[in-house]
Amino acid sequence: MLTSKKAYADYVKKTAPKSPLLKNCVFAFASGGGICAFAEGLKYAFSSFAESETEAKLYVTLTLIFLTAALTGIGIFDKFAKHAGAGAFVPITGFANSMSSSALDTKSEGMILGVGKQMFTVAGPVLVYGISSSMLYGAVYYIARRLGA
Repeated sequence: MLTSKKAYADYVKKTAPKSPLLKNCVFAFASGGGICAFAEGLKYAFSSFAESETEAKLYVTLTLIFLTAALTGIGIFDKFAKHAGAGAFVPITGFANSMSSSALDTKSEGMILGVGKQMFTVAGPVLVYGISSSMLYGAVYYIARRLGA
């Protein structure tokens, strides 16, 4: 029986399979780059009918969120992420996947106590710290502008 943290760490080190670090890095880089290249292609396509570049970028964001949520719902995104690694979780696709996964995992508990309650379990801290840091940045920026910096 393992009685200390060090003994447990040694046990894990001996028995855990070695991770192919270089392969994982290459897959993450390629998949993340592929997602970003796809997004750039969408932006180029949407620019042909959008009134501004900002509007085209909005359409890209909405499309990526929709596609990730739909692919998560039918089980394809998880299979892709298993092979792509960290690259599959480019911020917008990772956020959409975490929201969709949480909702799917708890849908049997109902819309309010299941989906509504658990949807932000994973994404909640991201929202909290993202909004808090942007408010802090905005306050510092406002004060700096008022002081003439």
